[in-house]
Amino acid sequence: MRLKYAFIKKHSTDYPVRRLCQTLKVHPSGYYAWLAEPQSARAKEDQRLLGLIKHAWLESGGVYGYRKIHDDLRELGEECGRNRVGRLMQAQGLRSQTGYRRRPGFYGGKPTVASPNHLARQFKVSEPNKVWVTDITYIRTYEGWLYLAVVLDLFSRQVIGWSMKPRMCSDLAIDAMLMAVWRRKPQQQVMIHSDQGSQFSSSDWQSFLKANNVISSMSRRGNCHDNAVAESFFQLFPAFEAGANPTKDLHNA
Repeated sequence: MRLKYAFIKKHSTDYPVRRLCQTLKVHPSGYYAWLAEPQSARAKEDQRLLGLIKHAWLESGGVYGYRKIHDDLRELGEECGRNRVGRLMQAQGLRSQTGYRRRPGFYGGKPTVASPNHLARQFKVSEPNKVWVTDITYIRTYEGWLYLAVVLDLFSRQVIGWSMKPRMCSDLAIDAMLMAVWRRKPQQQVMIHSDQGSQFSSSDWQSFLKANNVISSMSRRGNCHDNAVAESFFQLFPAFEAGANPTKDLHNA
């Protein structure tokens, strides 16, 4: 029965709940009672693990499959089975790029050493254009993936730059940063905090920051809480759920 309820929940954005209940021969009151139940301990753990999986997948440039993601999680000390990782990735539509072989400079030049975590979770700042944070998320559509990069001013928590592209590339992050620099025109050095994803560790990204008097700060590997403000923004962003509920097409996204 719970599998039927889960199916209804997944497709409730596309079809009326009552029609889905009739098709699966379940009573709507039973479905809504199931929705009101508190999450089980395993469901909560799945949600926590899924956050780490999404983070690792995005850091890989959207190319890692469940085996490599599982290896990354084990390196971080996570005790989870490979099949569990595969199940969670499949539910979100996250998959590897077939035939993918990583080569040096694929995302914009030879990768550089990760920058220190200068921000150190000091999320309260006293003025604008002092610290910015950036991150990338994905939007699933029936025509393929879209990747969204945003730059937030840590003082106001407002979006000051963004970029959206059908491919995960270094230009995605740079274009969002370019918009932020152009709009704000900071007069003093700005710190930009990101994760250690390939877009933010590329030589193109680092060169752009240097040319615009911006200092790089990076989260510790696999620690999404070091960039909690950007992560929280995507939790509130409606399209964040598009991984499970695809948008109709690229234009509408």
